[in-house]
Amino acid sequence: MVTYPRMKQTLPWLTLAATAAFVLSPLVTDPFSGFAPDRFPVPQVNPPVQPAGYAFAIWSVIYFWLSISALYGVWARRGDTAWLRMQAPLILSLGPGALWLWVAGLNPIAATVLIFWMLAFAALALLRAPAQDRWLAQAPVALYAGWLTAAAHVSLGIALGGYGLASPELAAIIALALAVAVAAVMLWQRPEAPEYGIAVLWALVGILVANIGGAALVQGAVLAALILVAGMLARGLWAGQHSARL
Repeated sequence: MVTYPRMKQTLPWLTLAATAAFVLSPLVTDPFSGFAPDRFPVPQVNPPVQPAGYAFAIWSVIYFWLSISALYGVWARRGDTAWLRMQAPLILSLGPGALWLWVAGLNPIAATVLIFWMLAFAALALLRAPAQDRWLAQAPVALYAGWLTAAAHVSLGIALGGYGLASPELAAIIALALAVAVAAVMLWQRPEAPEYGIAVLWALVGILVANIGGAALVQGAVLAALILVAGMLARGLWAGQHSARL
């Protein structure tokens, strides 16, 4: 990554501004508790791919941790090339992401496209996150990227069912399979970032809770996804401990 003196000074501040806009966006938009069912040709009432409401509480942790990271980046890591590599894609995720709640209230398809954009750049930021300052750089970005992995595919699953491209149950299974595939790639690339896998697991447990008493096929798919992601997370943790011993 080529850096210039002005960029070294500007990117940390832009990261802080993008983070602030993202964190404060819920205060200036209508509360969001899921896409309105009537926004789709096939109304989506309690789609099976959507986690139970409590699972969204993870956003409070993500908001707080990203804020601390952005402040630390300005205060102690301004001009650090390793941080700049992470900050550039993070800005491209958080900046547009500040508009997501507003877009979601207007157009679910546009919101789905936007959240995949956010995921793509959050994943790139995680791949570039510096090994130093693990708890202030890598960990918050990993949690954010992990939750976006689940949220983006939840949005996709709802859209598939809402436009009649699949039944709600089949749409949930397709979305889960794609989310697990993305999680597998990320956990393979960054096994030392367990927060990513923890966020995905948190979402999957929320989906399982939401489907208690529902379709057995969806419950089975969620359980399989949980086992796969938990296995990949455990592999990464074991590999990290093994490397540390060496």
